[in-house]
Parts: sequence; structure tokens; C-alpha cells
Amino acid sequence: MKILNILFLFLILSPLNLMAQDQNIRDYGVEIGVLQPGELNAITDVQGVRVGHQTIIKGNNIRTGVTAVLPHGGNIFQHKVPAAVYIGNGFGKLAGSTQIEELGNLETPIILTNTLSVPTAADALIDHTFSFSENENVHSVNPVVGETNDGYLNDIRGRHVSKKDVLNAINNAKSGKVEQGNVGAGTGTIAFGFKGGIGTSSRQLPKDLGGYSVGVLAQTNFGGVLQIAGVPVGKELDKYYLSDELNDTPDGSCMIIVATDAPLDARNLKRLAKRAMLGLGKTGGIASNGSGDYVIAFSTAKSVRISYRSDQDLKQQNVLRNSAMSPLFMAVNEATEEAIINALFHAETMTGRDGHTVEELPVDEVLSIIKRYGRKD
Repeated sequence: MKILNILFLFLILSPLNLMAQDQNIRDYGVEIGVLQPGELNAITDVQGVRVGHQTIIKGNNIRTGVTAVLPHGGNIFQHKVPAAVYIGNGFGKLAGSTQIEELGNLETPIILTNTLSVPTAADALIDHTFSFSENENVHSVNPVVGETNDGYLNDIRGRHVSKKDVLNAINNAKSGKVEQGNVGAGTGTIAFGFKGGIGTSSRQLPKDLGGYSVGVLAQTNFGGVLQIAGVPVGKELDKYYLSDELNDTPDGSCMIIVATDAPLDARNLKRLAKRAMLGLGKTGGIASNGSGDYVIAFSTAKSVRISYRSDQDLKQQNVLRNSAMSPLFMAVNEATEEAIINALFHAETMTGRDGHTVEELPVDEVLSIIKRYGRKD
């Protein structure tokens, strides 16, 4: 039995193990950070959060999709959640961000898609909001839609995302395991010159620090010099910004969604969102001139939800003090870094528009490099 256990560990950790790209980096024995992930190691470890994808692959040129993130399964317009936006670099089209900034709340699901499908997604979110009978007298909706540009692999000018696709992503949203890689809004994306996609991760604070969960979902479509667990993987693979034609620009964007069940107001959610950019930086991203790097953070704690209508002008609630934020800052930093790396570990080689091909991350070679640098965690 002991020999079998050793062989099992060898198969998991060995860089020679040719396994399908359907595992997180942690499943290969490489741990990022020091805090423990939640049970699923996904944004859905935050209770109530749901994720849905609609993947659109047609013919030779259409490689795009939609990802929906819901803070809870109810009528979000009537039961808004506190939220904040942080802009790492603003070369992007984040619809609805100014109202979040002004009012500090989120009243629709968050939709991620491609750049030219933002208007369609916003229109679909209005339809979704109007579908609730409680909202029959609503005349203003703030749809929140983020994007990255998948035009290298996808016929983006064709605007192939429909309102039905967006509504399907919302209706398919569920708790539990989250699909990663070439799915939803990550179908046609590129990261660090390799196939990018959707990635997710989470962290669970110890009970003596509140026991709160922090989950991150990232739509990765940007460049720089890839680092994994501190190892200069991009440099070792000779694939990084300015190293070849596919890496002649680090532009493209990264959308990061942060969820937590910690009772935070919009001010501290913005502080939390800022720290997600540190996690992006640890992967080697540089927030280039042409990259739209945005973070949306929200709290699912029922005690801080905002009712659409109330007979009371005053709202009383308990929120975490500033002095309790540092563990959450560390959690979002680690979870963001791991979510971005997980997107790369799950993504697979794709050929799309005009025969363009983007290769998947060579996982076995990467694990060999990490091992050579003496890193197992």
C-alpha cells in the first residue's frame, strides 16, 4: 500500500505525466500562496454565487461566448448587493461602472463577453431584469457588462453573440463546480501568448479571522512575462512580451470578478478590488497601455444587501472594520493569481479566424521548469 501511495504521488507531481488539461495547478502539487482554498477552489465557494457559460463555436471563424456571474439566485434588482469597481488600466468598455462607483451597489448579474457584444449583453440584462414580476414598474436598470477582445481567434466584427446567448448563460448559472478554460467569455481569449480562458480560485480564512470566503473568477486575455509561483516560466519558454509575433503586444484586457461573504461596504470592497491587481501582477501581467484591466468586487452577506424600496430613510448594518481587512487582502491577492494560472492550465489549443492557431500552455514542460527551480509549493 505504501508503494502504491508513492507511485500515486509521483504520477500527480511528475512533469512527465501527460494528462489532459482539465486540472488546476494545485492538483499537480504546486500551491500558490499560504491560505487554503475553499472546497471547490472556485468563486462558487462563496455561498450564493452562481456562474453560467454560453460557449459559441461555429464553423472556422466563430470562437466567442458569454459568462454570467450572479451574486445570488434571487431578484438582484430588488435585493442589490454592495459592490465596487477598481480600474487597473482603463482601455476597455465596462458598462455600468459609473453607477456602481456612485451608488456602491450591483443590481444585475455581471456579464462577461467580447468587446463588440457589450451592447447586446446590456440589452439582454434589461430583459432579464424585466422578466421578474416584482420589477413591472421599473424604468431604469444599470446593466453591468465587462469584456475582452477575442478578435484574433474570433470573427468579432460579425457580432455573433445574441441576447438569447446571454440569457442562456444567466439561466444556466449554478453553484458548484465551475467550468474553466475555453468556455464562455474565455472561448477565444489569449494570455501570455498561450491560449487563455476562464479561470477561478478561492480562499477560506481561518475561523479566528472570521472564517470568510473570497472567490475570484478571471477572463484572461492579456500579456507580459508569465510567472507561476514566482518561477519565470515565460522567460524559460522564450515566450513573453516582445519575444515573437504573437507576443508583440501585451494588450488585450483582464476582467476580474471578486466575491466575498464578508460583510463589507462599497468603500472596503474597493480596497479589496485594488488588491486583486497585485495578484495579476504576480502572474507577470503589466497592465499595458492597450489593456482593459478591471476588477468588480461584491459582498454576498445578507446583512449588507440593499433593498430597492424601504420605508426607512436610515439603514443600520454591521460591517467589518478597516483593521479586519488585511486577511481578506491577502486572500484576494492569492486567489486572483491562482485563478489566472488556472485559466492557462485548463485552456486547450484552438484554431479560429483566418486559420489563426494559439497553442495551449505546455503543462508538462512548465511543471518541469517549476521542479527545476526547486518549487513544489
